Amino acid sequence: MKRRYALTAAAVLAAAILAAPAAFARGDKPAPRKGEFSFALLGHNFPKGQGDTEFRRMLAETSRSEPAFLIAIGLKAASEPCTDALYLERRDLMNSVERPLVLLPAGSDWTECRNSNGKSNAIERLNRIRELFFAEPDALGKGKLPLNRQSGIAKFRDYAENTYWEYENVLFVTLNVPARNNHYLTEAGRNSEYEDRMVANRGWLHRAFLHAKRKNIAGIVLVMDGDIGAHVEQGFFARLAQKRDGFTEIRRIVRSQADKYSGQLLLVDNRKQDKAAPAIEWNKNVGHLALGAEWAALRVIPGSAEVFSLAPDHSQ
Repeated sequence: MKRRYALTAAAVLAAAILAAPAAFARGDKPAPRKGEFSFALLGHNFPKGQGDTEFRRMLAETSRSEPAFLIAIGLKAASEPCTDALYLERRDLMNSVERPLVLLPAGSDWTECRNSNGKSNAIERLNRIRELFFAEPDALGKGKLPLNRQSGIAKFRDYAENTYWEYENVLFVTLNVPARNNHYLTEAGRNSEYEDRMVANRGWLHRAFLHAKRKNIAGIVLVMDGDIGAHVEQGFFARLAQKRDGFTEIRRIVRSQADKYSGQLLLVDNRKQDKAAPAIEWNKNVGHLALGAEWAALRVIPGSAEVFSLAPDHSQ
């Protein structure tokens, strides 16, 4: 009897040893840690004439990585037209995605738009984007993702593109800070669009960081179009002393809030970068990720020392 039990145990052990390599050969992934998830980010600096093709490619590739949701910085390249027809086409495309998709307008979507007379119609185009893409409180796409929109505050009802939502003890924030100097105009006269938007942005940043501190949020992802430079040393922007830097106030607020925040802050923008693939650069508790014309999948582990990291299949 003892001999039979010994043989049975040996057989079970042998089967386990043989099965283990087979499991690794199949490429089985280790079990995710508690609260671990991934999300995808999409840039928009497409080569001229390839906007539609590249956008569709990135949507298909990000969907295969099975993210919890997607965040798109911009809906078109600067070389593409600022027409309702294109806006509607991109909205339909975004709504066809199986996962929730959060859109943040980029400067290329509105700041450089001009009417048939060659005059700027940036504000009209921004308002049109708000009407077409942000009429509902939820994200785009087929998946459900409720968002807190700043437009829910009567004083800031025009700023539906500014959002935040919480996912697995991580706070995600979108803020309308376009590239090209935050749409600060150097011509004479009042910078009304810039100044009014900055009032809204200040309020939304303070609200978001207050929410994170009250709820002991492990990490914050702050998504903007423009690179505000909050992750670099303070003296780096001394060269802009003779020129009005439209990012100065946003940079000051973010740095001040980051210094008082115990978690990790990841800044994401659409600055063009020379590297072959996106990479996160860290300075203390502030990280920076520039997307350029690519997409990235990020892994998030809220309870770990490294909350944010690029997933192995982060870009194609």
